[in-house]
Amino acid sequence: MKSVGICLKEHQVQAEATVAQLAAWLRDRGIEVQADEECAQWAGVEGQSREDVAAHSDLVVALGGDGTLLSVARAMGARSVPILGVNLGRLGFLAEVNPEELFPVLEETIAGGGGRVRRMRLDVRLKRGDHEILHVLALNEAVVTHGQLSRMIDVEAWADGQRVTTYHADGLIVATPTGSTAYSLSAGGPLLVPDLEAIVLTPICPHSLTQRPVVLPQEAVIEVVPKVGDEEVVLTVDGQAGMAVLAEGDRIFIRRSEHSVDFVASSARNRYEILQAKLGWGER
Repeated sequence: MKSVGICLKEHQVQAEATVAQLAAWLRDRGIEVQADEECAQWAGVEGQSREDVAAHSDLVVALGGDGTLLSVARAMGARSVPILGVNLGRLGFLAEVNPEELFPVLEETIAGGGGRVRRMRLDVRLKRGDHEILHVLALNEAVVTHGQLSRMIDVEAWADGQRVTTYHADGLIVATPTGSTAYSLSAGGPLLVPDLEAIVLTPICPHSLTQRPVVLPQEAVIEVVPKVGDEEVVLTVDGQAGMAVLAEGDRIFIRRSEHSVDFVASSARNRYEILQAKLGWGER
């Protein structure tokens, strides 16, 4: 491993000492340091975009919460660079490693050991007529919702050319197993282990209680057709990117992407212990 990138959540001045210590630790081992503009001055290097950090690194350490990891994963594009997520936030389903575990896990990873979890992403394409107006990769989910609060919409869902149903709801979430612990979970969707390859359709507050979440195989090609009319309907990907106001007749095509993301996992805990810690399973 010749080069390691460091990416930091915005406005985390309290992380200055951690970044400086991490950069020094890497240089002591002959590893070149890359850093994004949020933490470059503390790492003692010139700041780069996260896209450039990913392009020049063999591993990226993301310091922050799940939002930071989603941003770093998006910056990866089609590149296959492992991400070590260190949780500086409150919950952190994706950022599994605690700050005190950073250097032991990093040492193990650089030595070629440690755990890796490959997480699938979704290929999301928005088509308007014959034109593709948006193409983005999703690590968590693609969400179609009403642009205003407390308004319901009709969303027609198809899988492999077969009509699934028309959801009359606040919206529809199309999630990966990684995204099953995010918005989909809050909307009543099932928990999927992160290395499972499947796709979840989760309606948001459906009008009918008979419309329940559906788990589809990874090979499914999903088409989502919102009934827009005079309403404002929006598409959002990973809660951060790909937001678009939809028009009547727009079609959203979602399938498993061939470009997955590798996350470095702590070998000190298994996936179920992480869920127990994050969700408080068994607590009274």
